[in-house]
Amino acid sequence: MSSDPLVIFTPSGKRGRFEVGTPILTAARQLGVDLDSVCGGRGICSKCQVTPSVGAFPKHGVTVSADALSNWNAVEQRYKDKRGLIDGRRLGCQATVQGDVVIDVPPESQVHRQVVRKRAEARDIVMNPSTRLYYVEVEEPDMHQPLGDLERLIEALHDQWELEGVQADFHILSELQSALRKGQWKITVAVHAGDKINPPRIMHIWPGYYEGTIYGLAVDLGSTTIAAHLCDLQSGEVVASSGIMNPQIRFGEDLMSRVSYGMMNKGGDVEMTTAVREGMNALFVQIASEAEIDKALIMDAVFVCNPVMHHLFLGIDPFELGQAPFALATSSALSLRASELELNIHPAARTYILPCIAGHVGADAAAVALSEAPDKSDELMLVVDVGTNAEILLGNKEKVLACSSPTGPAFEGAQISSGQRAAPGAIERVEIDVVTKEPRFQIIGSDLWSDEDGFDLAVAATGITGICGSGIIEVIAEMRMAGLLDASGLVGSAAQTGSARCVPDDRTHAYLLWDGSADGGPVITVTNGDVRAIQMAKAALYSGARLLMDKFGAETVDKVVLAGAFGAHISAKHAMVLGMIPDCPLDKVTSAGNAAGTGARIALLNTKARREIEATVRKIKKVETAVEARFQEHFVNASAIPNAVEPFPILAQTVTLPDVSFNTGGEGSGGGRRRRRRG
Repeated sequence: MSSDPLVIFTPSGKRGRFEVGTPILTAARQLGVDLDSVCGGRGICSKCQVTPSVGAFPKHGVTVSADALSNWNAVEQRYKDKRGLIDGRRLGCQATVQGDVVIDVPPESQVHRQVVRKRAEARDIVMNPSTRLYYVEVEEPDMHQPLGDLERLIEALHDQWELEGVQADFHILSELQSALRKGQWKITVAVHAGDKINPPRIMHIWPGYYEGTIYGLAVDLGSTTIAAHLCDLQSGEVVASSGIMNPQIRFGEDLMSRVSYGMMNKGGDVEMTTAVREGMNALFVQIASEAEIDKALIMDAVFVCNPVMHHLFLGIDPFELGQAPFALATSSALSLRASELELNIHPAARTYILPCIAGHVGADAAAVALSEAPDKSDELMLVVDVGTNAEILLGNKEKVLACSSPTGPAFEGAQISSGQRAAPGAIERVEIDVVTKEPRFQIIGSDLWSDEDGFDLAVAATGITGICGSGIIEVIAEMRMAGLLDASGLVGSAAQTGSARCVPDDRTHAYLLWDGSADGGPVITVTNGDVRAIQMAKAALYSGARLLMDKFGAETVDKVVLAGAFGAHISAKHAMVLGMIPDCPLDKVTSAGNAAGTGARIALLNTKARREIEATVRKIKKVETAVEARFQEHFVNASAIPNAVEPFPILAQTVTLPDVSFNTGGEGSGGGRRRRRRG
């Protein structure tokens, strides 16, 4: 076994052993890691910035020491002096391997930068924001009326706007007198409406009539991405939407890895809190710049997140969420000042964090419930928010049940041999001809299929770089429909399938989707390991849904809603062929896009909705999959494609799945076939 140091890159998960002294950029290139460099490693362009991590990483099986990379050198210092370099960053062309190391490649250092596909869905929302603008005319001071300027402003708000019990933030006192006199006793104020506990408060003042507007943020803080929608608090319009990768990924792609990091490293939870808040502030700068507004005009923000992200964002150690009974520090909605969370927007901005449903079902699921309203549905509705950790809701007007299922990052391209996150160049759609077994595909960045004229020219800029989550789902489902893959998840040999694209891969076989090696590009295959990763993820998803159906006493559902940034791009037919979701008419499977983000926007723009979701959450019954015996039973059955015992009769009316089995050891297509018993 090699004693060379182990180098692990996140978020790709690619790893390899390299001799001491190997530059990180060289290691990245040899592993096919997406790390940019324009100057060819001469220390001039600074495109290859990376962030090394230190501490114990049980998921990766390494402990990284502080001296795992070479010392900071003169080239890096010169660049930092001239242009600045974020603390903790190194130049990949200068830092060399000295020991086992975990290296994070930030989005801006990636050639194929992430396309964060969480977007604001068009939706009618009743406008009732928590922060509003009021123009008032204030009575001038008088020797016979010795009230202070603030008191007369409050009186004017009462008389002219019927606002009761208004108070002012402390900083208003130092600005008020000059603003009143400059505006000739006319003034515009931004007032936060308060709640049952907190009175309305003046947050900001402008002399005279302020013709501009103020803004709020609806933020979906996910395990993998942070997405924000900047909204005009007067019109409700989404002015800009933007997103970044969650910088906590370097501490672990899944939530339990981050909980473990906090447990294994003293101060690890604080480190992760700092990382996510810094990432959040960077996103706010980005979105304000995109909208060409002063971020000090952002006066309200609503956040939705899963329980672990909820605790880490608030600065709460998530230790208790890593063990039964998965106790939350608080499940209630929270109203805080942005400054308490170290958020760099208006200094007096308020924030609202939606309530959590339970220890593994968070504020993001509450936001989905607000957006999709299963509690108001006559039909039995299954809502699946597909992500690294899937939140599942099942219900109608009678009741709503909820659970969480740990699907892992496979749906987002991680743990897949040619996998990558959604970015230009990634294969996102696939079709396989059932007769010829030949594939065609589309990549992100082009609407052309690979067999259409002009495709090569259209993809020349990005190339074909890998396969993202929606692509891996489609290709595996297409392989099953084309008879290249059996129900157990085995890829057949060339002799068994009649396709030369089925090539030997160690002791199993792989399907060759794309061979770009002639032009220096990647060879993209679907291996049995890839199929297994998707089987495990989809089995977890289906088992959570099926468990809720058991608890509800239902054998079928009337409607399936796929939510989440990734859910928006899943083909209903392919998802059902895989057995990700229960059997249901395909026209009853719809996409809600980023439903959690939509729920956050509703809560941002309508304070009545905040009270509504707080009441709804108290009625939702949480089902804990970790302690339910039937979850494991459903999981085993759901590992087959689509399912070992459930027949999927509605799907069978649309799709015919070949009855093949490749677990024979022979080269024939049918000999020794083992049939699966279907219930």
